Amino acid sequence: MGFWVFLITGTAVLGFDPEQDGLRAIKDLVRKRFPDVRQLPVPELAAWLADTNRPQPLLLDVRQAEEFATSHLPGAQRVDPKAKAEAIQGLAAGGRPVVMYCSVGYRSSELARRLMSAGVTNVFNLEGSIFQWANEGRPLASTNGPASKVHPYNDRWGALLKPEVRGSSR
Repeated sequence: MGFWVFLITGTAVLGFDPEQDGLRAIKDLVRKRFPDVRQLPVPELAAWLADTNRPQPLLLDVRQAEEFATSHLPGAQRVDPKAKAEAIQGLAAGGRPVVMYCSVGYRSSELARRLMSAGVTNVFNLEGSIFQWANEGRPLASTNGPASKVHPYNDRWGALLKPEVRGSSR
């Protein structure tokens, strides 16, 4: 929390851009905290999803129901961030690749680590998660069809989203 407060405070002094610099700092933090979790860059996932000759990954959204309802990656399934690995192991049956994401990658990396500890080996975390996906203008879905906004998790984390894709946290 102190690190994030410093970053927010430093915006005016250093010309810090929360959307670019903040998300980059969070991605660095996630890589350091979860060195055993493979990070999949957003452009690589987009190319993978567009390649119909390649087996498609299982996309798991590791956010709360309200966040998922606002928007998610097309085709993603929601799993609770506190889910037990055993409860979702069956989804990855047969060695199907699993790509997990949350808002910025922390919650999904935690669950990816638990899944890996339970023996699932073909697991990735989407680096920068849905925030980076949306900031790059990639497609979003909701239960009602296409979506254009992302749930910001809270106002502080929402600063990492471009204003045009930042939804309401209420």
